[in-house]
Amino acid sequence: MGKLIVSKTGILLVNLGTPESPSAQGVKDFLKPFLSDKRVVSIPRLFWWPLLNGVILPLRSPKVAKVYQQVWMDEGSPLMVYSKRQAEKLAKALQIPVELGMTYGNPSIESGLNKLIEQGCDTITILPLYPQYSSTTTAAVSDALSRSLSKMIALPGYHLIRDYHQHPLYIKALASKVRDYWQQHGQGDYLLCSYHGIPQRLANQGDMYPKHCERTTELLRLELGLSVEQIGMSYQSRFGKEEWLQPYTDKTLENLADKRFEKLDVISPAFACDCIETLEEIAIECKDIYQTAGGQGYRYIECLNDSDEHIEMMADLIRSTQ
Repeated sequence: MGKLIVSKTGILLVNLGTPESPSAQGVKDFLKPFLSDKRVVSIPRLFWWPLLNGVILPLRSPKVAKVYQQVWMDEGSPLMVYSKRQAEKLAKALQIPVELGMTYGNPSIESGLNKLIEQGCDTITILPLYPQYSSTTTAAVSDALSRSLSKMIALPGYHLIRDYHQHPLYIKALASKVRDYWQQHGQGDYLLCSYHGIPQRLANQGDMYPKHCERTTELLRLELGLSVEQIGMSYQSRFGKEEWLQPYTDKTLENLADKRFEKLDVISPAFACDCIETLEEIAIECKDIYQTAGGQGYRYIECLNDSDEHIEMMADLIRSTQ
């Protein structure tokens, strides 16, 4: 009889990516491949390239760099810091190799795959840290994965986890984060779930992202025991002039300011860890929008980051695929 070959599994955690430094050049180096991806911006290249390289990158990079400087941590970009902690804790929980890969920037998806293969992994589970599927995020991971695999002679076995928007432990982790905040600061009068937006055009073409966001919100409502009057959802971070998913977060906050809540809580369930969109846009910019409109008690509840409940959810999700 032939010798039994034992398979070794590895995990590739994937997130969007981040600049390597909070400088204008660092931001430009990150934004260029990000905004060049047709999954992210589908404008015809003939029109988009001159606009991107001649206007957007030169003007936007210094402004975004200043924003990154406000949230940069001692160890680096918040997204990278929390992603590394997640990978370390997940590897310890599962006792198997875990590497990071970013769709844009470093460490790349290709480098993460190669590190796992170098460790003897012949089966790889890819977990994009996007709870709700979107063509702009998870599909972009699939594209980058395909490009990396196309360079290999001996392909590893692999499985891509498409989404986990209604995974019971994901919902429980979100609820636990909210309850922990309430225990320390008192329960809020209203909970707003702010998701990253996508163009409405994509939803019209079949992108299931808004349905996933709505399902996550409803399950979180049930888990927390809230009425439909105590929780809502909106979409942030729209870009350009075309219509995006609505309601928009900024407009929603202006409307909520009229309610005169003593405590308005905002959480961003689409983000697996805190980053510029949560720490600056939601925690700072949106607070200013709300208070300028007359609201008072604005409170941001941080992302799941490297919480024990979040790592437990990832481990369970991965075990269920093996």
